Amino acid sequence: MTPRGTGALALAIGCFIAANQVGVVELMYFGTLLLGVLAASLVSLHLVRRSDRITRWLSPDVATVGRPSTVIAQLGVRSPLPTSPGRWEDTLPKGVRGAAKGTFPALGSGLSGGQKTVELEYTVTGVRRGIHSIGPLTVTSSDPFGLARRRTVFSDDTRITVAPAILELSALTNLLGDAGGTLHTQNNQLGQGADNLVARPYVSGDSMRRIHWRASAHRGDLMVRQEEQESTPDAVVVLDRGVLRYTAEAMTATGADPGFETAVTVAISVISRLVHDGYAVDVVDSDGTTLVEHLDGGDMTAVEDTRTLFANVTARRDDHLHHLPKLFAGIMTGPVVVITGRFDKQDADAIAPVVHHSSLPILFAVSPTREAVDRALDVGWHAASIDPDADVAHAWTGAVERGVSRAHR
Repeated sequence: MTPRGTGALALAIGCFIAANQVGVVELMYFGTLLLGVLAASLVSLHLVRRSDRITRWLSPDVATVGRPSTVIAQLGVRSPLPTSPGRWEDTLPKGVRGAAKGTFPALGSGLSGGQKTVELEYTVTGVRRGIHSIGPLTVTSSDPFGLARRRTVFSDDTRITVAPAILELSALTNLLGDAGGTLHTQNNQLGQGADNLVARPYVSGDSMRRIHWRASAHRGDLMVRQEEQESTPDAVVVLDRGVLRYTAEAMTATGADPGFETAVTVAISVISRLVHDGYAVDVVDSDGTTLVEHLDGGDMTAVEDTRTLFANVTARRDDHLHHLPKLFAGIMTGPVVVITGRFDKQDADAIAPVVHHSSLPILFAVSPTREAVDRALDVGWHAASIDPDADVAHAWTGAVERGVSRAHR
């Protein structure tokens, strides 16, 4: 019962006592009336029958850390009597935040119809990457007199995915000649001679050996020989998941270690940038384990799928960063982006050979020492620190264009 109902019950009992003491029969009638109203209130609440299932869905289907999403909950109500407004509240996990409560609408009599559908909507914001469960949902309703209250719990919960955010990074278009990309592709020789070759305008980064001097003289602009078959350039993103580079929480739960969360966010952002720029991207751990399927250049749908997979990635026990050069032995590729946590001078020396197998070696470390970054720069890495408070977009631009983002060291 509500405080009002409790007061009515106390008043009814008081009326019975007073009627017996002073002999006023009317007080007995009044007390009986109050008890009748209380009983009617309780009965009316229990005549309201609600379905035992609830359906929720998220828009968009996958939530994103730091960005709002809409949760829509749909439930059915069966009641032979009209119902008064009530209150509803949904239970949110630690991985999301929002105001998941509101006014439950009044409903008319259901004698002439079947189950009535009520749709509730609220906004949540992802705060922690991972798979989380929303629910149960509680509806609290009262009788028209406000004497009694009924609390109905819809125990069904709904699992939602909170994926890392993709940060906007600058394009590599100013480095096409060095790093590859959609406009600068790998080539295979098709034939010999120059008379039957097709010439195209010179693009910054083209080899001087490919200049077609006869066509250049005829056109008045530099032209190059188009005797190659274009193919998509490759890039490799290495997400070092060794737990020794982070904290123990990074291995036991998603979203628990800020450093590892930064590494995951940077990884998916770099993947998105490279795929958008036309690179075919391989995503591996430092031991060579493939984290996602090969991504083709320009396939942004695959990037979204990768982002969803990254919602549940955690650190692992072993540390294989020092063995990274073995993965690139005997091969030459385009950009190689290594993302790791703790990083010292010995680590920089251990992975130095990778530089000679990449057209654009980039290194991001969450917790590097100053000597480690300097050493990485000395051996040829484009390096930057990406602590959890760093401006990742600025660090990316600084590392790519200048070799280091000194504002974040």
